[in-house]
Amino acid sequence: MSKYGQVAIDAARAARKGASPVDAWKEAAHRMFPTQKASRDKGCPKCAFLGLAEDGLIKGVPRGSYTNSADNKRYAVNAVGQIRANANLLNDKRTLWKLVSGGAKQHNGQIDVVVDLWNNDDI
Repeated sequence: MSKYGQVAIDAARAARKGASPVDAWKEAAHRMFPTQKASRDKGCPKCAFLGLAEDGLIKGVPRGSYTNSADNKRYAVNAVGQIRANANLLNDKRTLWKLVSGGAKQHNGQIDVVVDLWNNDDI
């Protein structure tokens, strides 16, 4: 499991208990990266998580308005759709990323968030 995947799982758990997804991510990231501000503030995995929450794709977390990041949300939501169509993609992050991004760049934690939430039965 990736570090950002663990942050996402911890944030999902907190959000199910009533924390806002934004605050839940912030607190979980702070626990994972207590001295690494850049890692705590990294936008790509955070916005992927918030995009999934926004669309109601994280079990037990209400839909809402949580992110302004259209790209990272789109990558994450599209990744869920791709996995639903072909669960083998859970074991091939590179191909999954190419499918959702067009292969223009490397993923920056977004796919880790989706795959680890999926594997933890949070999606």
